[in-house]
Amino acid sequence: MVDDNIKQNITKLEKYAKENKIPIMQKEGIKFLINYIEKNEIKNILEIGTAIGYSAICMALVNPKIKVTTIERDEERYLEAIKNIKLFNLENRITLIFNDALNTKIEGKYDLIFFDAAKAQNINFFNHFEENLASNGTIITDNIFFHGYTYMDPQEIESKNIRAIARKIREYVDFLNDKKNYVTEIKKIGDGVAVTERVQ
Repeated sequence: MVDDNIKQNITKLEKYAKENKIPIMQKEGIKFLINYIEKNEIKNILEIGTAIGYSAICMALVNPKIKVTTIERDEERYLEAIKNIKLFNLENRITLIFNDALNTKIEGKYDLIFFDAAKAQNINFFNHFEENLASNGTIITDNIFFHGYTYMDPQEIESKNIRAIARKIREYVDFLNDKKNYVTEIKKIGDGVAVTERVQ
């Protein structure tokens, strides 16, 4: 049971993210993620894209046996995440790495790998970290709908950059669906969540 002090601190993180325009997982999405971790008794998590530590903290709070390794390349967000992880006394269960994820070599296997970083790099993230996924592990990717742009007519999107990211996300979904030994389900939750489970 999460106590009132923890709830208040979680609310503070959500408020800080909103005020500073830092993208964090939508409430509906984080609720799904927490339930998935609980239901599947996940204990070892790798997160790509820490931001201010919000999702890493929420995941670690599910169970005192959970350990999270999380990677962030933005120094300002990394320093904010360190502060927030200390606020929740989770330094011994959340390992924070300051680096570009694609330049980071991780040892060990993880029950869950969570992608919540540069959307255009999802295929590269998958290829880079696939060897770290446990034999029955899951990769969860946030922002599959990309605020509704992913499946919008590209001609209706004025920004060239947003058009390019939307195209990359569509390519990523096709990539997931084509992957052998994996089953992917796109959940209409929050900003769209892809659940990719490795099958034997």
